[in-house]
Amino acid sequence: MSRFSRIAGAALAASVLALSSGARAQSVADFYRNRLITVVVGSESSGDYDVWMRVIIRYMGKYIPGNPSFVVQNMPGAGGIRATNYMNNVAPKDGSAIAMTSRNTAFKAFAGEPGIQFDPRKFNWLGSPEVASRVCVVSGSSPAKSIADIFEKEVIMAGAGAGTALSTVPPMLNRLFGAKFKLVEGYSSATAAKLAIDRGEVHGLCQSLSQITRAYMQDVQAGRLKILFSMEPTSPPVFPDVPSIHAYAKTDQLRAVLNLFSMGTRMGRPIHAPANTPADRVAALREGFRLAMADPELRTEAVRTGLEPNYVSGEAIAGMVDELFRTPQEIRDLAGQIGD
Repeated sequence: MSRFSRIAGAALAASVLALSSGARAQSVADFYRNRLITVVVGSESSGDYDVWMRVIIRYMGKYIPGNPSFVVQNMPGAGGIRATNYMNNVAPKDGSAIAMTSRNTAFKAFAGEPGIQFDPRKFNWLGSPEVASRVCVVSGSSPAKSIADIFEKEVIMAGAGAGTALSTVPPMLNRLFGAKFKLVEGYSSATAAKLAIDRGEVHGLCQSLSQITRAYMQDVQAGRLKILFSMEPTSPPVFPDVPSIHAYAKTDQLRAVLNLFSMGTRMGRPIHAPANTPADRVAALREGFRLAMADPELRTEAVRTGLEPNYVSGEAIAGMVDELFRTPQEIRDLAGQIGD
């Protein structure tokens, strides 16, 4: 090959590379232009997950190249597991589908919950809009008037299916602490469980503090609901007198299990794209979410709605999931008893 041919060939290769690089740089915008992204929410409408996601999508599109639109598809069932299975096995893997499912699904996968058909370590985590607290509340007519009473008196709690805090927390506390909760399953959501409290069918439920403050603060203030305790190591800032269940953990193992379990609240309301979504589209979705969460208008709307913005990055969520699956075997064995 002549020197001229080699030079021409190199120039042609460089041109092709430059063109292909340019095409790749344009591909995200080209893909998302006039695109409708399906957002799967693993709960019914009006809950915290649904409310948060509908706020986010009003801003996120303007920060993604091509400015796509979004449509929410509620897919309740099995505490978010149904929706997460759908995302893993059915949803398109091209960046046109994302999901906000239960923060507990990674833990349930780790614990080997039946029916799980996904590995959360393979998800493309986009981030979370908040860091939540989890509390257990009871009605004013409940036999439990304080945290000490849950170890002495039967308290009937509403459940909403595997993977939900409503169904996970009471059995865990029974198994690890000797609490006397009686779990009644069959309620479709936290909202349905709250209605069951109002009807006197059950005494209480365990769920996120933000749902309590957003929807039921008047009940708390009027004494119709009482926050018995928090699942986090410290009292919630807005309720500094609410005790923590951690004070009743008498061994390092129990404290380790509680810390493990509270990882879900640190994950907040995690959003993910399926495994095998193209990396450049994942990067665009992550950045779009990050910028949306920094948007002053979003933050104002969220606060006005009763939400508490507290951005967590997708990389941080992925790190928590990896940490979860690196848990020592002795703690894994003890955590595996949760819900038995």
